[in-house]
Amino acid sequence: MKETTSTPTRTPTRARLFDWKLLLGIAGVIALMAISLMVGEYDIFGHDDGAEMFNTTRVPRTIALMLAGAAMAMSGLVMQLLTQNRFVEPTTTGTTEWAGLGLLVSLVFLPQSSILGRMIVAVIFSFVGTMVFFAFLRRVKLRSSLIVPIIGIMLGSVVSAVSSYFALATDMLQQLGIWFMGSFTSVYEGQYEVLWVVVVVLVAVFYFADKLTVAGLGEDIATNVGLNYNRLILIGTGLIAVATGVVTVVVGALPFLGLIVPNVVSMFRGDDLRSNLPWVCLLGIATVTVCDLIGRTIIAPFEMPVSVILGVIGAVVFVSLIVRSTRERK
Repeated sequence: MKETTSTPTRTPTRARLFDWKLLLGIAGVIALMAISLMVGEYDIFGHDDGAEMFNTTRVPRTIALMLAGAAMAMSGLVMQLLTQNRFVEPTTTGTTEWAGLGLLVSLVFLPQSSILGRMIVAVIFSFVGTMVFFAFLRRVKLRSSLIVPIIGIMLGSVVSAVSSYFALATDMLQQLGIWFMGSFTSVYEGQYEVLWVVVVVLVAVFYFADKLTVAGLGEDIATNVGLNYNRLILIGTGLIAVATGVVTVVVGALPFLGLIVPNVVSMFRGDDLRSNLPWVCLLGIATVTVCDLIGRTIIAPFEMPVSVILGVIGAVVFVSLIVRSTRERK
């Protein structure tokens, strides 16, 4: 009897980057962008200057929604990989508060600086604050992953208190509140262009995706496969700082966005950074746009800041993730 051997079937370890589902998601986001362009209190079709207002306010606002949503969702994804913790993102690690402190410093000491200058200062402070958070995690052994975001929130609260005192002492408290509101109302032509830096950050994250994924497995594994772990941490931190700094300067704080989106995507697609990045960006854009549309219509003709709606949704998701994590441990 002739013996036969069968060749084992090799299963793919990485989800496909582009498929019909992703194209469907892109189509959905484009539809949301079109709705965003049409929604507003000013009648662009009934006034002679409608086309000018459309190009000055509606188009910049929609582009800002797209870039800010992608930036903060991507920042949360990278930060969760590097910290090996699903409960962290820029607003739960103090990164946003550090960016706000940098913005305040630029407003006080460099009052004539441009948006680009303020962004550079905010990015520097964001980088320093994120490195402080990472340094703290590397020196303290934590038994529970839930302690990590609590520590980050505590550090952020300390920085926020310093910012509030500094703003009160320099009569900038109202200005600080406006900048941290997290609203797209003040986005118009000439005030949002620095957000295009986000595109460069996204390309860089995609380029370093595989290395950052390995770094997320821990220092020992990254070193064993020949990667410079500390350099990757610096690169990842720098990319997070740039994205957070520019969004904070132009829009303000967008709480929990980097927490919600990566966790939802990872539930369905796993933890591969490269294949998840397009989905994270799309879902981030869709989430911010839907929240902005709700804010524009729920109390029209007035607007509710996006940060308020994101905060409510994010808090519910955050608690749900904690409850789910607790149940999985039992």
